[in-house]
Amino acid sequence: MATRSHRARASARGYRERFTKASGRSRVGVWWRKLPPWVRGYSVLITVVTLAVTYPFYVDNLPTNIPVILSFPSLHDSVTILVFVMMAVGLNVVVGYAGLLDLGYVAFYAIGAYTAGWLASGQFQQVNVHVGSVGVGSAERGIHVSVWMVLLIAGIVTAVGGILIGLPTLRLRGDYLAIVTLGFGEIIPQFVRNADNLHGFDLTHGTFGISPIDAPGFGGSLHSALGLPVRYDDSFPPTPDRLFYWTMLGLLLLTVFCSFRLRDSRLGRAWIAIREDETAAGAMGIPLMRTKTWSYAIGAFFGGIAGAYIATFNSGAFPTQFDFNISVFLLCMVILGGMGSLWGVVVAGTILAWLNFDGLGNIGGWLNQNTPLNIDVPKYSFGIYGLLIVLMMLFRPTGLIPERRRKLEIEEGTHGPLDESLYEMRSANEPGAGERGSPGRQPRG
Repeated sequence: MATRSHRARASARGYRERFTKASGRSRVGVWWRKLPPWVRGYSVLITVVTLAVTYPFYVDNLPTNIPVILSFPSLHDSVTILVFVMMAVGLNVVVGYAGLLDLGYVAFYAIGAYTAGWLASGQFQQVNVHVGSVGVGSAERGIHVSVWMVLLIAGIVTAVGGILIGLPTLRLRGDYLAIVTLGFGEIIPQFVRNADNLHGFDLTHGTFGISPIDAPGFGGSLHSALGLPVRYDDSFPPTPDRLFYWTMLGLLLLTVFCSFRLRDSRLGRAWIAIREDETAAGAMGIPLMRTKTWSYAIGAFFGGIAGAYIATFNSGAFPTQFDFNISVFLLCMVILGGMGSLWGVVVAGTILAWLNFDGLGNIGGWLNQNTPLNIDVPKYSFGIYGLLIVLMMLFRPTGLIPERRRKLEIEEGTHGPLDESLYEMRSANEPGAGERGSPGRQPRG
């Protein structure tokens, strides 16, 4: 009897504890839902940005034995991951907002990188030009422009290149546009690989690439006044990686902000109208060619800046970096995250870029250690990416974080309530589609 009483008291105590925890969680959930939507959104954003900004301070203290993923990306790899995310956000302007299938985005990446190589290196030994360069002696030959100016110039040059590529191609639609952009994506890397002897002039240094490229910095004056670094690569590790990481994070946040503002602008609404129905958008007075060219130019602008920055980070621009698979890889980021979804592209881009640099190798190492399998997982990377896309199209076609408008388009389809009511009103033996015959009218035949 005493034993049953003791068990009853223990059971009642456990029930009270579970009820208290559940009620506490429910109270927190109710309190969270009562907050205004903008407060909830900004609180999550501020938390994520804070974690990203402080990442260099705690990355070395993170565990390295996490199941499956083993470890988080190093600071050096994180810079390249952020570069790819920035390019994915730029491609989202073209594919996600305007609905233009672009398979040649790697061309803009290459143009930006080689612009940095031409304007911030000793590639052209025939001249000796120095404009705001830091850490470069005045006797060093070549063109040495401040890297901060080079990033802006690279974006402008790439935007002009996007306009030149877009003008003859954007009159096409669908698969035809994809094939033409694929052609440009193949032409640019082949050009930089073979442009080391243009009638005796070395423009790209061929397969060897352009190296070294100047690193960013702020010079002695700003260093003395504000304590800013003279040149990123002059300090000891891990300081250079931290400086490159924070700068790239700032460029990514600026790209996200511009993309967010563009989406809600008049131009962004015109892009979305073209994506949903190009014929109807043209009938409503939207200038199709000019609007689509703007999307190409703006997307190319961000891709050019990303290419120029990765060139300064790697201290070189090499043709092997600009293969066609980069374009497909970036397109996978947009599709996986959700076409037109800004936050979805950021999340999917981060995941896929991490898988490409560290993730697949870590997963393969964990599998080989904990299972009898002996698989070189990175060897099957393209098959894995393809399988991810197939699964997404089957089970979540709107993406990881779908855009609300795009989600409604896919879920509701093209037939709305009005179409269904008209279909119900029309009988099979009526003379015309959508006509409602009089009650006394008899069908022919």
